[in-house]
Amino acid sequence: MAEVRRHAVVAGAGIGGLAAALALHRSGWRVTVCERAPGPTSVGAGIVLAPNALRAFDTIGFDATRAAGRAVPAAMGLRRPDGRWLNRADTAAMTARYGRPPLAVHRAALTDALAAALPEGTVRYATTVTAVTAVDPADGGPVVRTTAGDLTADLAVAADGIHSPLRRRHFPDHPGLRYSGETAWRTVLPADGAAVAAAAETWGRGERFGIVPLADGRTYVFATAVTPATDPGGRHPEDARAELLSRFGAWHEPIPALLERIDPAAVLRHDLYDLAAPLPRYHRGRLAWLGDAAHAMTPNLGQGGCQAVEDAVVLAHLLSGAGTSGVPAALAAYSAARCARTDAVRVRSRRAGRVAAVTHPLAAAVRDLAVRAVPARAARRATDDLFDGFTLPAVTAPIGA
Repeated sequence: MAEVRRHAVVAGAGIGGLAAALALHRSGWRVTVCERAPGPTSVGAGIVLAPNALRAFDTIGFDATRAAGRAVPAAMGLRRPDGRWLNRADTAAMTARYGRPPLAVHRAALTDALAAALPEGTVRYATTVTAVTAVDPADGGPVVRTTAGDLTADLAVAADGIHSPLRRRHFPDHPGLRYSGETAWRTVLPADGAAVAAAAETWGRGERFGIVPLADGRTYVFATAVTPATDPGGRHPEDARAELLSRFGAWHEPIPALLERIDPAAVLRHDLYDLAAPLPRYHRGRLAWLGDAAHAMTPNLGQGGCQAVEDAVVLAHLLSGAGTSGVPAALAAYSAARCARTDAVRVRSRRAGRVAAVTHPLAAAVRDLAVRAVPARAARRATDDLFDGFTLPAVTAPIGA
């Protein structure tokens, strides 16, 4: 008799959801991914994959560099609005220390590559997960209710994003999201023959602007500003370029030139939120949360997607030795392995944002002086915690039959 493969249903086909699907698939699971979008989408901008995320991908045999086309080293330097450098990125030193530098890719290229590495039909588009029931061990297995019908599984994974309906349903007393006080704009500019030489972020008073070159000659640009909360998921194409020019048009080159090339309709504008408090755990019975659904964080450290990749790989690793009856215990081990690390990154990202977003001229001057004066050894220790912090927890014995 053929062996019945364990079945996992993943809610969400973002980076975290697809990474979990691939990691579980390569651990022997049958996987179904439910995605509410009608099909693969090019919406989104760039992402910088830090060495910790690249190392996590390595453990499941996924080459993010090759799969996404050719990635570009993206160690970030810091500048002032007048163009003077606060510190310069040392890509060679970072490569020597961590084995590789951070790499910039387009989010759509990465999700396309992850989806392509899965068996055909794994991702079911235009299918929204509306609820997950019977998640407690005594119930046997979760029932994933979707707009296309119910699915039974041995495991359900909530990778349904920052506004996760599954998080709200199963943690009704959690305070939810907290507005960071900043709004972000993101877009990708087409190649024009004048490629940006290196990634950099510029800090002003309550405003920041980032430039990241991508592999195909395009340029990922992003900006943040201290603003009242507006629309958490909105597009504002009619005035995006004018607003950005009014804020950043007098900053150093190539920022004004890049702003002139922006297509307002392609600009994503979002208020920045993170979780107001940590979740008590990242599982309930046979249901697990990962990525933004578990630990939404601001983008100040560039670790949101990277931590989602770590989650996915650790989750599959712990489940690889678990029989169907051992799934709840494996998920408890997943919570134990991930909660402290991801919440520390969430809190650190929030604090970094507060420093970067100071508005008082004196406070900004002190901040800039402090950035220039930080010893290289102290800066390395700070990145060591992030880039060397990914580890796979031990699995001492198979869990369950």
